[in-house]
Amino acid sequence: MTYLDYQATTPLAPEVKAAMLPWLDRFANPHSPNREGRAAAAAIEFARSQVASCLPPGGEVLFTSGATEAINLALKGVHAPGRTKLVTVATEHAAVLDCCDWLGERGLEVIRLPVRGDGLVRLEEVEAAVDERTLLVAAMLVNNEIGVVQPVAEVAAIAHRSGALMLCDAVQGFGRMVMPDGPDLIAACAHKVHGPKMIGALWRRNGLTPEPLIHGGGQERGLRSGTLSPMLCAGFGAAAALAAERREADSQHMAHLWDVALEALGPGWEINGSVGQRYRGNLNIRCDGLDGARLLADLRDIAFSLGSACASGSGRQSHVLRALGLSDAQARSSIRLGFGRYTSEQELADACARIAATAEMQGRFAA
Repeated sequence: MTYLDYQATTPLAPEVKAAMLPWLDRFANPHSPNREGRAAAAAIEFARSQVASCLPPGGEVLFTSGATEAINLALKGVHAPGRTKLVTVATEHAAVLDCCDWLGERGLEVIRLPVRGDGLVRLEEVEAAVDERTLLVAAMLVNNEIGVVQPVAEVAAIAHRSGALMLCDAVQGFGRMVMPDGPDLIAACAHKVHGPKMIGALWRRNGLTPEPLIHGGGQERGLRSGTLSPMLCAGFGAAAALAAERREADSQHMAHLWDVALEALGPGWEINGSVGQRYRGNLNIRCDGLDGARLLADLRDIAFSLGSACASGSGRQSHVLRALGLSDAQARSSIRLGFGRYTSEQELADACARIAATAEMQGRFAA
């Protein structure tokens, strides 16, 4: 099986597995005061420092069950007198959009900004939407469906000029690029950077204290109750450290694979979203007349996707592709190829050649 679904999740790095394995046997509760508990707590603090190394200075990492929990904590946990407006972008992940809808039902005004045809938000529209009533502006760094990189630093600057906070969903960019300056809250998770699932983080700028969503023992800085897993935290830390170490090499590998994929696919494909302002490990493409779902069924030994894994079971058309202005037919003819650190040039070229040949055959039979 050729795995081309790196935006959904990534293979566990061998170095990460090695960091996690000892904590299968060392089972002590990291919140206990005995020697083994203190050793587990020390491992978690070391992992926290490793994750923090991929994030800006001047803040603190809170471990969560994943980025979805981190986003919920950020959006539902911040409050300020007289600020009753949230501003976000139409192409955000469902974790952001659904949270905003939930808050909208409870009295907050929610503004969803449109994007251009290339998937990028217009800064002048951000400027027009943000005012002294704005509590928070949410914009993701790298879009999970089309890979475009939003101007996060500029959006944060606009938010701050009006006294608002800025939340960045950095899940797809964490470890892969230097985090931009500006956000007050950043959500990340391990399994997008070759770490384990069910562990994420919310980075908060110093002095910012969201109200907790989960109440109990207050184990995680008083903001997130529940026993932390030393094994998962160690895995996240090792994945973050490895990502930082390999950032340049991984980036060069992605850029080369992008060229390999486009050459193997050949003509007749359109790229969805900006080509210039983009993470190169995400290739979202469409071919006129293609039935993406049928292509997925015809090539079951190639793992690719039609869009976000989180929404794939809902039967809904991609809200991201709709926001680009694509028709339903164009959305149905779109597929997402995600490749990464462990994808070889040859396997990607072979898979893309098969995708192109199968798509061409599908078109001939449909004619």
